[in-house]
Amino acid sequence: MVRRSRRSDHTFGLGREFTPDEANALLPTVRPVVERLVAAKHAFDAAQERSDELSQHISGNGGGIPPAELAELRGRIEQLASEIAAVIGELEELGLLVKDIDAGLVDFPSTRDGEPVLLCWLLGEDEVAWYHGYDDGFAGRQPL
Repeated sequence: MVRRSRRSDHTFGLGREFTPDEANALLPTVRPVVERLVAAKHAFDAAQERSDELSQHISGNGGGIPPAELAELRGRIEQLASEIAAVIGELEELGLLVKDIDAGLVDFPSTRDGEPVLLCWLLGEDEVAWYHGYDDGFAGRQPL
């Protein structure tokens, strides 16, 4: 059995760690990408809900729905799913961990007092000002 060090485990193979200053310096790049992610996810959810409604209506022998409408909606859902995946990829390429696409929550791998931690940022916050341990999650956030 090969045992990896805790340090290599905590970056999930991304190989990048951020200081709080580096994370904050990256926010002007990260913020609009996370905004796009949240908007795409909300649009995806709305389109999926409408698709479910139309499918239910059609299966109940409901009429009056142009057949092309459901096909267009399903195409839109696929497009939005691809967009979400691409935006997550952009954030991961920067070295971030996407934690909640509905809320716009991302983590920056870091080290604090020699221990691996995640610097935590939520869309709407002015700066990266929180951190938590890898096992603590959002509920365990502490101020930097």
